[in-house]
Amino acid sequence: MSTSPPEWALDRFDEHLQRLPLRERKKLRTRRAIQEHALRLFAEQGYAATTVEQICAAAEISPSTFFRYFPTKEDVVIDDEYDPILMEAFRRQPADLGPIEALRAALKEIFPLVYEREREGVLVRTRLMMTEPALRARMFDAMRSGTQKALATMIAERTGRDPGDQRVQAFAWAVLGVLMSAMYAWLDSDATLDLPALVDENLEFLASGLAL
Repeated sequence: MSTSPPEWALDRFDEHLQRLPLRERKKLRTRRAIQEHALRLFAEQGYAATTVEQICAAAEISPSTFFRYFPTKEDVVIDDEYDPILMEAFRRQPADLGPIEALRAALKEIFPLVYEREREGVLVRTRLMMTEPALRARMFDAMRSGTQKALATMIAERTGRDPGDQRVQAFAWAVLGVLMSAMYAWLDSDATLDLPALVDENLEFLASGLAL
């Protein structure tokens, strides 16, 4: 059952949003509106049956505007607006925190707000990515070119290394691995488990050296 997010989640999320430059905030709001219309149509009539033209009509935008924000229909499911907000929160963490602890602290600021605010949307998007073959393939491409690259950039900044350093790259992939593990566990529970808690537990496990 869909529920509205509590006011505290909206207010605190907007606080993080306001820290971004105006241009970035405007882009994020437009992306969010397009994605909300797309996910509603996917839920109503199925992913394959929904066209870009239908999404544009629902969002009252032109196809050129759609493709400015999402290169393909797959990207409207795969992409999200949260990387810039997470990166801003990560960079604000105390300098004496290592990369995993800084990431955990940033996620504790951002992810519960996203979860309260966008839980149904996150669930719809995740299920689509796991069940639609084209989306599964696009998801891994996006992880490599987007999320992993962003993680490597953040880790490199905090450790004084180059983003292309092999250890930085391996570290970023390890973080993605434990995040994906949390996501699968959440889906396997039919979304009854607390996803932010699962993510934090897995990152704590990674910080321990994955010791069993």
